[in-house]
Order: sequence, then C-alpha cells, then structure tokens
Amino acid sequence: MTKLSVNVNKIATLRNSRGGNVPDLLKVAADIERFGAQGITVHPRPDERHIRYQDTRDLSKLVTTEFNIEGNPNPKFIDLVLETKPTQVTLVPDAVDAITSNAGWDTITHLNFLQEVIKQFKEAGIRTSIFVDPELEKVEGAKATGADRIELYTESYAKEYTEDKEKAIAPFIGAAMKAHEIGLGVNAGHDLSLDNIHYFKTQIPHLLEVSIGHALICESLYLGLENVINMYLHKLK
Repeated sequence: MTKLSVNVNKIATLRNSRGGNVPDLLKVAADIERFGAQGITVHPRPDERHIRYQDTRDLSKLVTTEFNIEGNPNPKFIDLVLETKPTQVTLVPDAVDAITSNAGWDTITHLNFLQEVIKQFKEAGIRTSIFVDPELEKVEGAKATGADRIELYTESYAKEYTEDKEKAIAPFIGAAMKAHEIGLGVNAGHDLSLDNIHYFKTQIPHLLEVSIGHALICESLYLGLENVINMYLHKLK
C-alpha cells in the first residue's frame, strides 16, 4: 500500500489568521495519525506564514508515524532538519516569495550543491528525497546527488487529468520506472486529490508515498477530516 503523508500547512495557516492556538496544530496532527495516516508533512518557509519553525520542533517530538520536512535547503532550514531529525527531508527549490511549490529541481545544474546538502542529511541518518519534474534526465540527476528517493511534482498531472488522463500520466510512469531501475524510491505530491489519486496510484509503479495537504483539507470542510483520510487510504490500497 502507498503511504499517505498529510501536509498540515493549511491547519497552521488557519490558526495564524486569527492568532492564538485555534485550531491546535499539534492536536490535529495527532488526530490525523489516529485516523490512519502514515505520516505528517510540514513545509516551513522563511516568513513562517503557515508552519513556524517552532511548530516543526514541537511536531518532531509528537509524531509517531513518519515525519517529513520539506523545503528549500537554506542554512536555517538545514539547521532545523539536523536539529529535529525527521524520518525524511524533501528538498524543494522554492523561491522565498513562492505562494506554493511550482517547479522541481534542475538536478544537473545544481548537482554539486545538492550533493553537499544530501551528504549532511545522510550522515545524520535522515532519508533524503528530491522534488523533481517527470523528466528522465532530472531523475538520473537525482540519483547522482546521492538521494534515496524522488518526489514527483504532480501539478501537470492534476491540471491535465480531466482532459486526457492517459496523456497526463504518461511522463510520470516513465519517470517512476526510470527511478526504480536506478535504485531510487518514488514519492509524489502536489494537487493530488480524491478525484485523481486513485488513477495515479494504479498507474504509477513502485509508488511508496504521497504527500497531500491543500486538497485534503479543503475536502475535509465538506466531508470531515477522519472520513476524508479514510477515503484516501481506501483509494491508495
């Protein structure tokens, strides 16, 4: 079964919009695990507009499933990851002012930088993953960095799914097959939803984990958080 890691950034966004501690991020994360999710993901950004660095520290002591920290490996981020020692760190090339992740790494241009960063995390015993577009050369570049996994950036799949799902999924199948062939684990995330997750899961070979936040939280407004998590788990079987 493909694991479900729930990104809780939107819970933090809602809390921050009014100050105080409602909703309680730590309680929600614990509930998400209790409802059956196999992981918690956070993506702290430099301006701390949703997940705060202290949230990450607090969650690192609370999460009992897999804890995944994703973000751009600037010095502050690197220090945070080495301090909290999550199960996995996912490197994402976000610009400081990015509203959300909008591209994968150019693993060829940034090979030396990524090798240096990944070496630090692996020496600390942290599994490493690199956010990449579904391009074979970028997957091969990810292998050269020393990473353990890739996370396929699935926005293009989500956008094209309703028009031609076979065309939308094709590059992701190829990227996943190449990753497995060269010894990389395969994760995926971005704009996956209850509408498109089952087809993605059935078509992508060797899919280990998906990270879902925005859609899952939005769907939960209508259907309830526990119900939605169980719907995802069913579709990922």
